[in-house]
Amino acid sequence: MITDTVPAVESATYVPRWRSLLFVPAHIPRFVETAHERGADGVILDLEDSVPQDQKAGARRQLPESAAKVARKGASVLVRVNRSLRALAADLDAAVIAGVDALVLPKTDSGEWILEIAHAVSELERERNLPQGRIRFLAQIETPGALQRLAGIASAHPRMVAMALGPEDFSAAVGGAPEFDLLLAPNLSVLFAARAAGLLPMGFVGSISELSDTSKLREAAARARRLGFAGALAIHPTQVAIFNEAFSPGAEEVEWARAVVGAEIDAAARGLSAFSLNGRMVDPPVVRRAYEILSLTGDN
Repeated sequence: MITDTVPAVESATYVPRWRSLLFVPAHIPRFVETAHERGADGVILDLEDSVPQDQKAGARRQLPESAAKVARKGASVLVRVNRSLRALAADLDAAVIAGVDALVLPKTDSGEWILEIAHAVSELERERNLPQGRIRFLAQIETPGALQRLAGIASAHPRMVAMALGPEDFSAAVGGAPEFDLLLAPNLSVLFAARAAGLLPMGFVGSISELSDTSKLREAAARARRLGFAGALAIHPTQVAIFNEAFSPGAEEVEWARAVVGAEIDAAARGLSAFSLNGRMVDPPVVRRAYEILSLTGDN
């Protein structure tokens, strides 16, 4: 969840910890009311696909109250906006408010599109005396064309904080099914582009809509973390605990990291940058991974 405030747009190095982001249809009060109890690091109040066209206006009007409700236990508050210009303008007018931490931008296809939205958000922040740059962007990559422009999307603006492949939309766009063979390469492309730009890569290789096979989801999430993903988007509360566990280091992993860091401190005192620990060579990249693991536990 978000623990720091971004004081200016230039604060591009800030990255939150989002193991799980739970989608909640913004027009259904009972879902909004209970979202804070689900344990997600962030809650995405959805104004896009899950909201019928004739109920979007009501969902927008309820955003201030909804944002306050889902944040009651400290979760980040995100709002997924629509892609079409008229709906997007109305969404931004409703969502650029105190209490919203980030916008989820669906069907992102270029850095220029990110810039247009960023400029509009900045104008609204100035008009409303909100902190400049506090509202960040998570871009959803959902078309094959966007894969050709990932670097530009990731580095388009300092508001960018995370990227995720939209597996269902992407698969539909290429005329395929959301299966491992199709989704591995685009997921890795998003992962590499996000990491290169210092953003959070979100997601796992598979369909987000599979709810019944929790064992399969747990395995997919664990694989995603091994690949380098930081968290995933959930469409059902049962997925939240799975993602929180999968994207957190286990006890053995933490014990190993502590041992590496302790040995590295001792080696540095002896003027060594590489050393042996329990029969294995440890060099700077291994030490870096150990520190990254401990940073996820607050133990660094």
